[in-house]
Amino acid sequence: MNKKLGALALVGASAVVLAGCAGGGEAAPSEPATGDLTVWLVGADTPQTARDYLKETFEEENDGWTLTIEEKTWADVSDTYEAALSSNDAPDVVEVGNTQAIGFADKGLFLDISDIQEQLGGDDLLPGLVEAGTYDGSLWAAPYYAGGRVVFYTPQIVGDTLPTTLEDYVALGTDLTTATVSGIYAPGRDWYNALPYVWANGGEIAVQDGDTWDAQFGSAESVKGLEMLQDVYENATVAPVDGNERLGNIAFCAGEVGFLSTPAWAEGNLTGAWPWGDEAAGEEVSNGCPDTYAKDLGAFALPGLEEGETAPIFAGGSNVAVAYKSDAPGKAKAALEIMLSSGYQELLAAQGLVPGIKSAASALPDTDSAKAQAEALANSKFTPASPNWGEVEAAQIIPDALVRIAQGEDVQTVADELDQQIEDILNK
Repeated sequence: MNKKLGALALVGASAVVLAGCAGGGEAAPSEPATGDLTVWLVGADTPQTARDYLKETFEEENDGWTLTIEEKTWADVSDTYEAALSSNDAPDVVEVGNTQAIGFADKGLFLDISDIQEQLGGDDLLPGLVEAGTYDGSLWAAPYYAGGRVVFYTPQIVGDTLPTTLEDYVALGTDLTTATVSGIYAPGRDWYNALPYVWANGGEIAVQDGDTWDAQFGSAESVKGLEMLQDVYENATVAPVDGNERLGNIAFCAGEVGFLSTPAWAEGNLTGAWPWGDEAAGEEVSNGCPDTYAKDLGAFALPGLEEGETAPIFAGGSNVAVAYKSDAPGKAKAALEIMLSSGYQELLAAQGLVPGIKSAASALPDTDSAKAQAEALANSKFTPASPNWGEVEAAQIIPDALVRIAQGEDVQTVADELDQQIEDILNK
């Protein structure tokens, strides 16, 4: 077992005793007979139907207990989770991104749930997300859902001609772009949608050589992809240079976007199946696109360099874990079992999320976006499998570098500096 998962792990200013973390991951010998279990979910991707199912089922099966769901943001995961999970007021069950799970496990913040892996689904669990939640041979975070980005469009804006290669995609995006319309919605800080340009050209984020990580954004292949992306920034988009992808759905519904690459489950935001936008955060709230757009909404997998290929996309998704400092780990595991049950996972699938158990995939909708997502995920990749990767994301060094590229800086120079920053974090 990694030394950080041994007898003592220092998390911030707090010391967390981990002597019981090995094996079955048992925490306190007893837990309260009644109480309130706290579950943290990230964003609005989990539909209300699933939230209600979790709360009602848990409370029916656990007399005297209530379950409270709190919604967090992805910024919270990077910025506040570590302190919260190491405190004496830690939540019980938390959702994290699939690239972040092993980082929290490495710091001793999750409970080993290998003892209930079979009850959670065993061989029915989605393999890629099992890998994302496995560290030092133990399961620390169970699969929740997976998803991939697809390209949404409407003929009212782009016409009937669709791209067959990545170069066609950029060229068509350029042709569609005006002072107010982005042929391709590509804000500078949207690094998930930047990765396919790098990967399609044969580049990588970083590769491991023994115990050392070698960052690869400065390689000839990666630079070629980044230069293609710079062409998009300069000629095929009017999205904010320092913006992220969050407002893409609203811009699309306003008729200001030709091609929108976004998670397939965002289709409901475009059709009005569920509202989108955080009014409390000062964002405009969208109730979906006008009927003329929504009824003809189409989707396709981002094409690759050669006709008939898809570009590799980032395989996104989430894992769910039990906090090590939960004061009711047994009840937390019970909630986790509900979240991985067919009843719950089928509700996620109905929303367009690829379920964490393979058997629930039959509940996925038969739509263009679902088919495009399946095609896209067949050629998907992950970020480097390092426990320090979460620190790379939290440092925002990739989005910062992309903003510099979008502003016209020399790609090779920016990429070489980014590589050094990534290596400093991954190899420390």
